[in-house]
This record gives sequence, structure tokens and C-alpha cells, in this order.
Amino acid sequence: MKKNPPKTGFVFTKHNALEQSIFERLFEIFQELITHTSGDFDEAIDWLRQLDEEYSLTTPEYTIDDFIEELKERGFIREEFKPDGSGGKGTGKGSLSMTEKLERSLRKRALEQIFGKLKRGGVGNHKSKYKGRGDEQSGEFRNYQFGDALDSISMTESLKNAQINHGIGDLHLTENDLVVEETMFKAQMSTVLMIDISHSMILYGEDRITPAKKVAMALSELITTRYPKDTLDILVFGNDAWPIKIKDLPYLNVGPYHTNTVAGLQLAMDMLRRKRNTNKQIFMITDGKPSCLRLADGRYYKNSNGLDEYIVNKCYMMAAQARKLHIPITTFMIASDPYLQQFVDHFTEANQGKAFYTGLQGLGEMIFTDYENNRKRKLR
Repeated sequence: MKKNPPKTGFVFTKHNALEQSIFERLFEIFQELITHTSGDFDEAIDWLRQLDEEYSLTTPEYTIDDFIEELKERGFIREEFKPDGSGGKGTGKGSLSMTEKLERSLRKRALEQIFGKLKRGGVGNHKSKYKGRGDEQSGEFRNYQFGDALDSISMTESLKNAQINHGIGDLHLTENDLVVEETMFKAQMSTVLMIDISHSMILYGEDRITPAKKVAMALSELITTRYPKDTLDILVFGNDAWPIKIKDLPYLNVGPYHTNTVAGLQLAMDMLRRKRNTNKQIFMITDGKPSCLRLADGRYYKNSNGLDEYIVNKCYMMAAQARKLHIPITTFMIASDPYLQQFVDHFTEANQGKAFYTGLQGLGEMIFTDYENNRKRKLR
């Protein structure tokens, strides 16, 4: 009796979501809350307790206090005391704050939220569209030339040529049969991310600083894990501009500031002048018009009424200066006022850069796409 061959193919079953523990569920919510509170642990826990009262997130066997203790045990938070031994709002206990482990977790979570779960790549894999001796395969082939590295020879294509040229009966490999697969350069990129922390980032009942903060955390995690040869510097600008470290991003908050775009651009260009990478760029996340300048005598010139011609022209001058230095500026405008868009259009034209009027929705995806595309531009 003839046996039927075994069946092959795919078997589809109903998706069963992995069951989360109470700690894992609370930890997801807690990470979102502590991002919104700019690292204020007590405020985040107060919000978590309110959510627990409304949605019954915990059980009698596992309470919010148990969750806090597990955060300590897992190394996500630490208890700190002042030199005099006080702390914790007079409770006799120290104040609780984030550890580096939680800061890293927030950056990783932001990356997964905004860019999807990306696999870590090799070192410095910025693709350029220009072929040459590199280490990224382009999928294109050419004849072998003297001096080509042996490991660049495509044996599959070379054996195919040998079979075509000599026949299967007299199969042998000659230099004329050899084929080399083209490789591409992997460009390195130096990026400065500018974040507007003026008061307007939280005006009108809309939180614009948290999405900007998440984008910065995600971009920093992307570059440090997937493109470690690249550099990322982050600065914030209000009345003045100053650099911040990646580890400080979760604590970023707005202040009672105007918007000194010129100071931010000056600092960004100073940072990039010190970089040895050929490819340089500035990303600027802002929601408002430039409204402040610092004068030569140290005083501030401020004007929040409309677009001040003196301030705006200074911004155009900085954009043109960046263009001369071959530093493109990509502006991500998260406001929709027509007269502000007109300013950004003129600013972008002066720099020959790019502008995206994103709103808050899709901000991260747009920055990621632009970051990937900019790495493919010509190496000077």
C-alpha cells in the first residue's frame, strides 16, 4: 500500500496573549506616569494610586506598596537621604528616585513605542548610495578586478559563470568567471537635537513637552544601540540654550521661558564644529515663534507679540550660516498657526533644509524616517 507523504505547510492557531503579572502591568503604567511627571516619583505614585482606586489594578495580596518594594528590589528606584538624615517628606524614610536602570528602561520603552521593536544592527551601519570599498552589500555584481578582496567574491555567481562558460562536463573556475558583489559605504552621522522648553509647550491645555521628550529618549536609544559610531547631542532652549545629557531626558520639563531659537542654533553649530564626522545635521522640535534674543551687553530682547522682524532676521542669518557649514536643519513644527508656518518656510529656504508640520501625532515616526534618509546623502 502506497503511503501518503507527510503534509507540510503552516499551522495557524488562535493568538493567546501572554499573561502579565500585576507588577508588569503596573510597571507599564508607572513608566508612562513618571515620564509625564518628569521623574517626580511621588507624583507618579500618587497618580498610580488614583488609577488603582478607579480601575482596581491591584489585589489585597499585592498592593501599590508591594509594587514600590519590588521596584526597589529590582533596582529601578533607590532611597536617598539628605546629609542630616532627613528625607521623604518628614516620614522618617528617605526620598525615592529613579536609578540608571529605570532611565535606560524608559529610553528603551520610548524606542519601542515610537519606532517599533527594532533589531540591533552592527557597528555604524549608515548606508550611503555611493558604491565603493565598504562593508554593506548592495546586491549588484561586477567582474573581478586585480586587488579586490577575496572575501568580496560571490562564489555562487562565479560558479554559475563557470558552468555557462565551460559547460558541466568541463567545469573549472578561471579569473574571467569570478564575480564580485559591490559594497556600499557606511556613513557616520553627527546629530544635534534641539528641544524647545518655552512655556508655550504646556499652554492651552496641551502637553507638548512629553511627546518631544519621548522622541529624544527614543532617538538616543536608537543611535546608541543601532548606530554606535554616530553621535547625538541634545540641547534645550528657552531664554538661553544649554546642553543636557541623555540620562537627564526623563527629568526634562518646561520653564517660564521665551523662545531664543538663535541661542539654540548657535550652540548646536558650536557642538557640530567639534565633530569629525562628515555628515552633520540639526533636528529642531518647536511649537512656537522665536521671541527672545540675548544682546551683546547681556540683556534680553523679548517680544511675544507676533513675529518680531529683528528676531526673525537673526534666525534667518543663523539658518544661512548653517547652510555654509553644510549643516542641514530639519524643523519639526508641532503647531499649526499659518503665520508661524510661513516663518518656518522662509527659515527652511534660507538653510535649504526641511520642515515637517507634524502636530504631535506621528512626530517620532517622522523624525526616525528623516534620520534614516539623511544618512544616505553624499559624503563630502
